[in-house]
Amino acid sequence: MANSGKPVKKEIKRQIPAKTSFTSPFTPTWSALPQEDMHFILKTLTDKLISMGLEKKEMKVYRPWRTKKDRKAAAASPDPVPQVQDTPKNGWTDVAARRQLAIGINEVTKALERNELKLVLVCKSVKPKHMTYHLIALSATRGVPACQVPRLSQSVSEPLGLKSVLALGFRHCASKDEEVFTDTIDAIKPRVPSLDVAWLPGAAATVTPKDPADTEEEEEAGEKRGQKRKPESESEEITGSPSSCTLQPLKVKKIVANTEKKGKKKVKT
Repeated sequence: MANSGKPVKKEIKRQIPAKTSFTSPFTPTWSALPQEDMHFILKTLTDKLISMGLEKKEMKVYRPWRTKKDRKAAAASPDPVPQVQDTPKNGWTDVAARRQLAIGINEVTKALERNELKLVLVCKSVKPKHMTYHLIALSATRGVPACQVPRLSQSVSEPLGLKSVLALGFRHCASKDEEVFTDTIDAIKPRVPSLDVAWLPGAAATVTPKDPADTEEEEEAGEKRGQKRKPESESEEITGSPSSCTLQPLKVKKIVANTEKKGKKKVKT
């Protein structure tokens, strides 16, 4: 007799977990850089790095191979002869100049989030390409000029002594006297094209300052109405920040229900 009870294990279908997710309709893209500007940017960067001599030196030191007998004999000798080796120091040749740079995608991303950069350059040979798409929105909201430069990694990695440089950022310095890359930044900035972000219109636009007479009238009107007066430092930061922009509304065209998603039954205890 065939058992007409519980189904066999082979007959039980395995439930595939599914998750609903939304994709953004906006695809960020880097602005096109003319070929003349590309050659100018690469030449100014390489000339500056070579003239400064900024390089990361990594010298591998190989220890002589010894057997256990040789080690015991050297330790048992009454007057061991000290071997002095002139080993070169590893690291950057100029540490102060290295601190003014953000090298790599991760370092550039952290510096952009903290508003520490003046200029951002990204290599075009990044694979996959979406690895640098988040830098477009970050630099646009922070008001930092950024562009994608072809052959950046090939031309900059050799003088720096690195294998690859996929992103390069220039930091703000506390004192202007200590800044080393001011001339290169001032020369490259006019060549950088503006970023076009669909959901941030006018993000890179500068805010026009108000006349002092208008501000005094507004302050007097606010004091008469009994409003709290903001300190001058806070008001300057709010009005002067380049990230003051209006977001466009996100329109959802169609919502598809997940038919495979089943609610879990509560187990009674």
